[in-house]
Amino acid sequence: MTKSYIVGLDYGSESARGVLIDTATGAQVGSHVHAYRSGIMTRSLGDGTPLPANFALQDADDYVEAAVEILSRLGRGRLVEGIGIGFTASSPLPALSDGTPLSRLYPHEPDAYVKLWKHNAQCYADAINARGGPFLDNFGGRVSGEWLLAKAAQIAAEAPQIWAATERFIEGGDWLVWQLTGKEARGLGFAAYKAQYSVARGYPVGLVDGLESRLSAPLPVGSAAGPLSQEWRSRTGIQGNAIVAVAVIDSHVVLPAIGATASGCFVGALGTSAAYLYLGAEPAPLPRGIEGMAFDGSMRNLWCYEAGQASFGDTLGWFVRTFPRGANMAESFEAYNGEAADLGPAAGRLVALDWWGGNRVPFADGNLAGLLVGMTRETTAAEIYLALIESLCFGARSVLDLFMDNGLTPDRVLMTSGLARANPLLIQIMADTLRQPIEIPQIENATAVGAAIHGAVAGGVVADYTEGASRFGARAMTHTLPRPAHADAYRSGYEIYRDLCGQSALRVSMHALRRLRAAPQG
Repeated sequence: MTKSYIVGLDYGSESARGVLIDTATGAQVGSHVHAYRSGIMTRSLGDGTPLPANFALQDADDYVEAAVEILSRLGRGRLVEGIGIGFTASSPLPALSDGTPLSRLYPHEPDAYVKLWKHNAQCYADAINARGGPFLDNFGGRVSGEWLLAKAAQIAAEAPQIWAATERFIEGGDWLVWQLTGKEARGLGFAAYKAQYSVARGYPVGLVDGLESRLSAPLPVGSAAGPLSQEWRSRTGIQGNAIVAVAVIDSHVVLPAIGATASGCFVGALGTSAAYLYLGAEPAPLPRGIEGMAFDGSMRNLWCYEAGQASFGDTLGWFVRTFPRGANMAESFEAYNGEAADLGPAAGRLVALDWWGGNRVPFADGNLAGLLVGMTRETTAAEIYLALIESLCFGARSVLDLFMDNGLTPDRVLMTSGLARANPLLIQIMADTLRQPIEIPQIENATAVGAAIHGAVAGGVVADYTEGASRFGARAMTHTLPRPAHADAYRSGYEIYRDLCGQSALRVSMHALRRLRAAPQG
């Protein structure tokens, strides 16, 4: 019997990862990681062109290079039934009607490049929010400066010549599917959560001149975009049906890999940033402060409510890079985690705000900033590190509270990512803070495996996501239980955190500091 496979591609912020899964056994038989040649451009383009503040760009050609490398290594000479893609979002780019990215035509123009999810166009989001409209009903009355609408408005206002040349404005994941299949096929998740698409109303109209003509109607999650094109079969050596699924937001694509395919699951995808997803069978009013909700965009026949933290793992990464305790990041993390594990809750009497990359919930304000309160001359580095971990967990608790206060009570709480598996101290404090038992799926490359399962659904390898999760997803879970004494001790710290979050004068000061930072020198 000829072996067949599914492939999952996970496009993150700095690299892409692929996995090859045997359809008969469900085993991962290969994986490969490819770093983007240009990385994340925040200070200048590759040619030295300086970038304004709050710009975070990528080169779409890096995505193609990664796909060629990964698909060739994993799929050459093999029968591939399905290919799925998870992609960081919102990361849109301007392109021609044939898919050519404008960065190839205008290499010295910053607005011709991919605007990575952490690129912030907050002032344009503020203007859209002030205008209002029914398209905001499922998004708490506001859009984020990280999302597609704000980024389109920014290009139209700041680089009108680039906007005039733009024939398609498209999420990076959807664009990659277009390259692989030769067909523009957008995913409903990207369109709904990042561009406020509604099945009933379509995309918002009248916000950015000509935007609607640069978009196209999306397909539900699990839909087939089409087979891998002949050009890409020649480039990669892939054989078989090779049906490519529509792309899915990276934090959402993981759901089937960890068995989160039913109503009542609360999932934390803990990476550079964090996304929190609640799955429900029936629609409920969007809880205040939660970012958005959509049907058929993340899991078939389920509503998915989305929230998150703009900075999560990268907050801890910033700290250990800035104040190292070892020869490399791994040694520094090991040292800090070891010291922090011996400390009690709120050791050093410190409380931090987890806004190092802005705030997503409840303010949707990319111009807010981190805060550390309570330092004295006796404060230690380990106490600061612990306070940062606690702040991330307090942020997660504030999200869960918003769901539960509105009757969306989880049956299961799952935390996933390499960070969730690699940092047990973080997960233990998360369980203590949430006062909930946490399941941690034991699976390598969970996001890429989730993408592969989407490919299996689109390619007809499995009948649905439940079967896909059973055949290809996590086979085991570990469980972390809250420690009652620690959970009680965290009540006071969480109350202080919530009080700080609610102080409008503090947020005004953060905005003033951001403007001060942007003022010219001299």
